[in-house]
Amino acid sequence: MLARQVPDLSKIVREIECSNCGAPLDFEPGETVVTCKYCGFTCVIETGESFKLQHSMLVSRLDRDAAEKAVFSWMSKGFSKPGDLSKRSEIRRSEQFLLPFWMIPISAKTTYKGVFERLGPSVVKDGKIERKYDWLVLGRQRSEFPTREYRVPLEGKIPFRFDKIPKGAQVLNSEITEAESVERARQEVEDHHRFLAKQDVDKVIEMKTDLEVGEVVYVHAPVWFLAYRYKNSDYQVILDSVTGEVLRGDIPPFEFKLFN
Repeated sequence: MLARQVPDLSKIVREIECSNCGAPLDFEPGETVVTCKYCGFTCVIETGESFKLQHSMLVSRLDRDAAEKAVFSWMSKGFSKPGDLSKRSEIRRSEQFLLPFWMIPISAKTTYKGVFERLGPSVVKDGKIERKYDWLVLGRQRSEFPTREYRVPLEGKIPFRFDKIPKGAQVLNSEITEAESVERARQEVEDHHRFLAKQDVDKVIEMKTDLEVGEVVYVHAPVWFLAYRYKNSDYQVILDSVTGEVLRGDIPPFEFKLFN
């Protein structure tokens, strides 16, 4: 009896064609919102339908040389870094990615009741938190990207165009849908308001948050990931390719010496 052959699903998935130009869509398993690299058409893989939101992008202002120069400038500033960091470091790897972000405008109103007891007898307090956010959700399932420290400069966004992608940069597709990004943003905002409430009271008794979600924006933003070596150890820097700002940078520990 012949063994049943199981089809390679990853190959079948990769044969899906762009419904706009007919070219094969290039994407990885798990990615759900995919942009055709030939015509720029964006679709939802699960349905094959046209992407309903405007797909935007930010234009990179830093090539590899400028990105590495910005990192060395960052190394030379600040009291928390070794004094010879910029002189003794070597950039070992520089990679630029266009990362997919969902920007969710949210108006959040929270009322809470809690117990305040840190300065004496317990006191029951009522409180209110009202905030507006442009909440950012990265469209990747597993990432250590510092989303909370990153502000997407939407004033500089343009419609997505492949001719504006820097040479050698890799475009990552989103692994989550618009609905999933909104649900994640709602949960994160609620968690954030619970954190804020706990700054005012020691124990939250009741809490209710009302959320109003605005028009979602889907945007690709250019980011440099650089690895450098200092004294036989490797470190990483994440750099905003639009502003040149270091979003997160590993800093080698100080070597304290009492005597020379």
